[in-house]
Amino acid sequence: MLPGFLTRAVELLLGREGRSLHVKAAGAATAVLGVVMLIGSWAVVVAEHAALRANLRTYPQALWWSIETATTVGYGDFFPVTFGGRVIGTVMMIVGITTYGMVTAALATWFVGREQKRRHHLAHRAEELTEETVHALHERFDRIERMMAGKDE
Repeated sequence: MLPGFLTRAVELLLGREGRSLHVKAAGAATAVLGVVMLIGSWAVVVAEHAALRANLRTYPQALWWSIETATTVGYGDFFPVTFGGRVIGTVMMIVGITTYGMVTAALATWFVGREQKRRHHLAHRAEELTEETVHALHERFDRIERMMAGKDE
């Protein structure tokens, strides 16, 4: 059941036509983060299972720890005590920080892009209005010149 859900989630994040590259990259990074968190949780339980002071003994504990670590919250309630567990934690931190940075950049790019489109639309509309105004002024000046020359319509 879970692999089917993951497949649909990845297709939803990456498969849409017309999506911009930065949105696809953020989606791919999020998918990678999810996979790293799931696999990393399992790997840290395996790495920590025989350690004397280990407090990451179950998968739910490790999954919570991986979420804390990837988001850099780090409550300190769970932590690896073995070298292997700490290496896994380092990978989780790097992937988490990178992912959240990409998502933040994608959102910022989206906001900036919307503002640029709005400004472009306003500038284009102002140009159209300027052209209409200039054309109307030329018509009025032509009419005034004809009136002054005695060629009233």
